[in-house]
Amino acid sequence: MAFPVTRLRRLRRTEELRRMTRETWLSPADLIQPLFVCPGRDVARAVASMPGVAQLSVDRAVRAAEQAREAGVPAVLLFGIPQHKDAIGSESWSEQGVVQQAVSEIKERVGGLTVITDVCLCEYTEHGHCGALAGHDVDNDVTLELLAHQALSHARAGADIVAPSDMMDGRVGAIRKVLDENGLSQIAIMAYSAKFASAFYGPFREAAESAPQFGDRRSYQMDPANGDEAMREIELDLQEGADIVIVKPALAYLDLIYRARQKFNCPLAAYNVSGEYAMIRAAGINGWVDEERLTLEILTGIKRAGANLIISYFATDVAQLLSR
Repeated sequence: MAFPVTRLRRLRRTEELRRMTRETWLSPADLIQPLFVCPGRDVARAVASMPGVAQLSVDRAVRAAEQAREAGVPAVLLFGIPQHKDAIGSESWSEQGVVQQAVSEIKERVGGLTVITDVCLCEYTEHGHCGALAGHDVDNDVTLELLAHQALSHARAGADIVAPSDMMDGRVGAIRKVLDENGLSQIAIMAYSAKFASAFYGPFREAAESAPQFGDRRSYQMDPANGDEAMREIELDLQEGADIVIVKPALAYLDLIYRARQKFNCPLAAYNVSGEYAMIRAAGINGWVDEERLTLEILTGIKRAGANLIISYFATDVAQLLSR
């Protein structure tokens, strides 16, 4: 019925009424905390462009994982900063690599926490690209073998989920095949399926020390203008064996999160990336916005768009906030 009988403000009048009629709920269980793991002991090296984020040695990463679990965050996502880099990123599959060590330590010391590992070569290669090079281009099929080695080493170290973020064609199938052949069919794959060549990644490249030494990644990461292609990428990854798919970044791609939720009946994650984090943090530090309210509003919007899971550098802080 029309106004004045229908007054939608009636159910907004008090906090209790607003909570009773709320449609979308953000929970600590929705969140995944990324961590950057570096060599050394008792190291916490601040990332200048991401206030509150640091490169952490394995012992410090274990503590951060404990804090996440205590706050109610169910999973961490590990990125590695190696001791040495080479043309093919060989340290990425070393049994003594920082990610492998961190996985083992976290699984031993932090009960009930799911450990996810990023599978990509950009942090480990001297040229900063996401695979082996053929001239100035990344060789897709050679890179598949290297990524499979990396994923297998992570799984053997104890990772629950491996997350290929390289955007090579066929990498989900290659990883699934190697895991299955080695008796690790229970290890899940969370694929960065719709990962765009985005300017929002700038701070991450400082944190992961992974900026390309020449060119850019537009020949393998997606064109930000392409939504239909994103749906094709997700569909192909699911056909190859992905268990969870990711849309990355989140804020400028809420339409694609929504489309993926409508089209695919599978767990869907969104990555609230470093540039999104840095903008909010910088504005909060300068007093331009209410950082807590803005963060909750943005993460709730990502969930409302259809994401089941949100990877966010705010994860532990937000989980603590939600538990107040």
